[in-house]
Parts: sequence; C-alpha cells; structure tokens
Amino acid sequence: MNYQIDDKGYYGIFGGAFIPEMMFHNINELQKNYLGIIESESFRKEFRQLLEDYAGRPSPLYYSDRLSEHYSAHIYLKREDLNHTGSHKINNTIGQILLAKRIGKTRIIAETGAGQHGVATATVCARAGLECVVYMGAVDVARQSPNVEKMKMLGAEVRPVESGSKTLKDATNEAIRDWINNPVDTHYIIGSVVGPHPYPDMVARFQSVISEEIRQQLKVKTGREIPDYVIACVGGGSNAAGAFYHFLNEPQVQLIAVEAAGKGVDSGESAATTQLGRPGVLHGSRSLLMQTADGQVIEPYSISAGLDYPGIGPMHANLFVTQRARFLSATDEQALKAALYLSQKEGIIPALESAHALAALEMITFKPDDIVVVNVSGRGDKDMDAYLKYFQSQK
Repeated sequence: MNYQIDDKGYYGIFGGAFIPEMMFHNINELQKNYLGIIESESFRKEFRQLLEDYAGRPSPLYYSDRLSEHYSAHIYLKREDLNHTGSHKINNTIGQILLAKRIGKTRIIAETGAGQHGVATATVCARAGLECVVYMGAVDVARQSPNVEKMKMLGAEVRPVESGSKTLKDATNEAIRDWINNPVDTHYIIGSVVGPHPYPDMVARFQSVISEEIRQQLKVKTGREIPDYVIACVGGGSNAAGAFYHFLNEPQVQLIAVEAAGKGVDSGESAATTQLGRPGVLHGSRSLLMQTADGQVIEPYSISAGLDYPGIGPMHANLFVTQRARFLSATDEQALKAALYLSQKEGIIPALESAHALAALEMITFKPDDIVVVNVSGRGDKDMDAYLKYFQSQK
C-alpha cells in the first residue's frame, strides 16, 4: 500500500484542496511550483546548509539509560528540542521561507498554537528581511506568553484572535482570511501537515529530515537502520509526519501516534480526533475532525496548546484508517507525569506536546531487545507555568 500523496493531492480518501474561489490563485501557484523548486539542486543545497549551520542539525539521537531500564527496552530520544528556536518547527519554516522568496513573496503570515511555529516563522523572516504577521488565539497568547515576547523581539506582529475558542483553529481561520485578502505579495507558512494540497505534502517533506537522520544515527549506534517503534505526538501532526516519513514502507516498524485526550476522551474536553472524529473538511482538506451531526466543528481541549486542534492532517487520517499507525491518547495528567519523570530522570524538560508521546511508554509492553525512538519535538521552557501549577497541586 502507498502511504504517500498521489498526484491529485490525496492520501487514500483524505486530502485534496477544498477552497473558495478567492483562494484559487494562491493554491494554484503553489501546486504548480512547489515540487520543481524544492527538488532543484540549488534549493536542496541551500536548505541543507541552513539546517546544518542555522538550525543546528543533525539533532542528537540520545540513548536514555534510565528510561531503557525502567521500560525494559532500548529507548532513544530524538532531540528536536535542541534545534534553534526549540522545536522541530524550524525545519519547515526554513524550507517555506526559501520557497516563498523563490516565488517572489515579500510578506509572510502564519498561525500558531503553542507559539513554537510562530517563533520559528518570526526567526526565518528576521533572517530573510521579510514582514511577518502571526495569528494566535487569545487563550494561547495568555498561556504561551514567553513565545509571544520572543516573536515580538524578532520583529513579528502578533495578532490575538478573539473568535471561537480563541485557540489554534481560530488562529488558522484568521490567517486564511488574511491570505485571501493579500494573494499577490503574501505567503502563508502553515505550521503543520494540514490545509489544502500541497501543504500536507510540502510540510511532511521538509520535516522528513527527522526520520532520515534517525535511520542514519541508528545505523551508527546499533548497526541497524530500522527501529521497532517510532513514537510521536499528533495534533495536526508535522513532527509525527517527519518522524514516520522514511519508515512508512517499513512494515516491521510500529508507528505510534499519540493524541491529546485532555481531561478524558469521553469527558467532553478532549482533542483525540481519531476516537471522536469522522471524515469532513476543515481548513481546505478532507480529513478526520471532531464535529457535530450537522457538521459543526466541536471545540477541542488540551492542556497542550500545540495539540489543541479538532482534526489531524490527511496523511495521519490515512495512516489511521489503513491501520499503518496505531493511535493512542494521553490525558493532561498522564502527559504532566511523563514530563516530570523525564525531567527528573534525564534532566530533559520536554514540551507538553512531546510529553504526550512520552506518556505512551506506559501504555506499551516492550520486549527487552526492542529499539524504541521517541520524538521529543520541543523543549518545555514555554510550558513552565503549566508545570509549576501542576507541582503546586501535588503538594
């Protein structure tokens, strides 16, 4: 079975470009140009050079003695938290800013939830000398204030969004409205594997450096390129897409995607899309999303701003329905405990998003010789308020 996108922009029955006529120019321009540009030798050379010299790649693949002992398996952590700007998001924004300049764009917009994509976008815009506007839900502006201040320091304008649940979905809505009104000079750097074709494929390609490195690094460390498990958190799903990409056609690798269960899958406050959602269209593509019987989007909830999204990318929807990937969910409480455990056992404070992936280690029974890679997609500086509140509640 082919798990990659087809020439019409679909992963199985998911994907496509469901867009209003006013967005046709923007999307058609990208569809016609993106592959030719990103597959060119000059683009590849500049992209790779910036990943190395600016982002700090390759990110380490760290063997955790203490986690390995605790879970009775060989546990490796892919340290995307050590990238410049503190997460995997920089991989995609470097790729998209190079693309935007090659198609003549002078203004950049983005959406952000946890703020990591916003910071990464503001960072590459500062380097490129381009105007940057970042849309962010008002709730996320309040709970991710360190990243808001970073974006401002980098020269970006942060526009709080007061509509809807005031989180990632609503920030995306506003960014799309901006793009419709500014089709000539503006490029929209979408931060995840969501949106109309070609975004899911384009973002996955830029993030695929993660799994490319995992294979190379495992070969050096273990003599084999193929792990038994790859575990990553999933909201829209860009870090998981990157971690899974070069293992999609390796059936012996178990791909584990971990969604945010919030206060419990059946609590009414959750973001576990594969368990609560059904096929529908959101933000320009057909995927799985949480919705009412008449198709109205159900507001998601997660303590993690980056996973607080009512859908998943079409690539992940296809991996779910074909059962190529196994989808689990972790509650706020489970993620917080996993973050505290990693912090105190390994001296690594993960982002709340990454903590959901780490929580899955408690849900799987491993064999002693299993090689397990967990993608630590970001660092936890931005989440210290949430962590401190949790510590205080435990006293």
